[in-house]
Amino acid sequence: MRTFLKKISMTFIVLFVVAVACRKKDAPLPDNLVQFESSQQGIAENLSSITIKLKLTRAVDKVIPVLIGVVPNGVLYNTDFTTIPAIQNGSIPISIGSGNNEAVITITKKAGVLFDGDENIVFRIESSATPLIIGDTRELNLKFAELVASNASFVIDGGGAIYGNKVFMDLSANKQIPVQRTKWDLGFYTQADSFRVILNSSSAMMAKQINKNDLNAVTAADTVGLSSELFFNLLAPSASALPYIDYPTGDLSRSAITSIATVASENKVYIINRGNGIGNPASSRGWKKVRIMRNATGGYTVQHADISASSFQEIQVVKDNSYFFNYISFENGPLIVEPAKKKWDIAWTYFSNVTNFGGGEVPYLFQDIILQNRTVQAAKVLVATKAYSDFAEGDIMSQTFSSIQTGIGSDWRSGGGPTSGPSIRTDRYYIIKD
Repeated sequence: MRTFLKKISMTFIVLFVVAVACRKKDAPLPDNLVQFESSQQGIAENLSSITIKLKLTRAVDKVIPVLIGVVPNGVLYNTDFTTIPAIQNGSIPISIGSGNNEAVITITKKAGVLFDGDENIVFRIESSATPLIIGDTRELNLKFAELVASNASFVIDGGGAIYGNKVFMDLSANKQIPVQRTKWDLGFYTQADSFRVILNSSSAMMAKQINKNDLNAVTAADTVGLSSELFFNLLAPSASALPYIDYPTGDLSRSAITSIATVASENKVYIINRGNGIGNPASSRGWKKVRIMRNATGGYTVQHADISASSFQEIQVVKDNSYFFNYISFENGPLIVEPAKKKWDIAWTYFSNVTNFGGGEVPYLFQDIILQNRTVQAAKVLVATKAYSDFAEGDIMSQTFSSIQTGIGSDWRSGGGPTSGPSIRTDRYYIIKD
């Protein structure tokens, strides 16, 4: 387990927060910045290629040329590495197409070349056509070794105003992995002898067990009344919906789907509301009937079908211990969603959260929550107690760390209202033990 300790100032989150309030028609748009998504990246020994991204604040409505200067140190182009697009006279010309908000450069090692680990390439945005303005993260240093970053920042690829991605971040590697948040439906715990299943909380998914264990015996009649029960009521949140979501702390004993029993006949059918898609307005992802059992190889068997179907499909899920969860999509079967368990620390995502208005906890949807990996701990420090720049290793022992996945959660910002968007809380920062 890695034991690096990081100070995280949530000012880096300003780069990917999208205000939820409406913009006045005559208000000018903010500058459209072009910059690298991070200032450092590393290409590990076991990787043959890597991609680096140029990110824009928003998509452009015409083709925009951008020129990237390239300075190799200890490596030679076409001898040790190649790039797509190609380097021309020491630079890479890139055209960002109409409707796009990013561009990608792929760097590939030449086969058979051995690297010492001290080689690097510096990429620098030299120029861009209007209306783009070059942002603060103008340079990216790519190292030919696995990166261990001591100080870094991200421009998070959250998917823009529709919050389309869940973004996993590896702080030590200064790396982010964005995943479309509707890519998956269920996650299956891989550790030890535990058989637990999680819902896709980033799509407002909900599940309710019914007293049947034959999927073909479940019909539309079994869903009568569930359209109002398995539903996020944004105008009037209700505590009655709480049992049908995964409790946001990540406590698997409080997930909507109970532990998968050893005896197959004890595993009941669940009616699942798959929640909402991505967009504004977001369309419904529909309903499923699902039954989950243990299989003979130590993994899971998933039976699923549309509510009115008279037959079902099966998906076999293998437990891969290098991940905390293995995932499936009802359409596409098993797939990889989150990185390996040692390859990420925190994630940013749309999320099914809870709050208490005084009458007990009620579920609601939070657009940009911060979640922790199951091995990560976090502590909040108020600036009034210790300034960010003054925090040192000697201050660590006095902190109270939380290991729940919502240890940071929604605490980093204040919610918006009808006339203003969310605001960053600048009176705090966080210590991350990864």
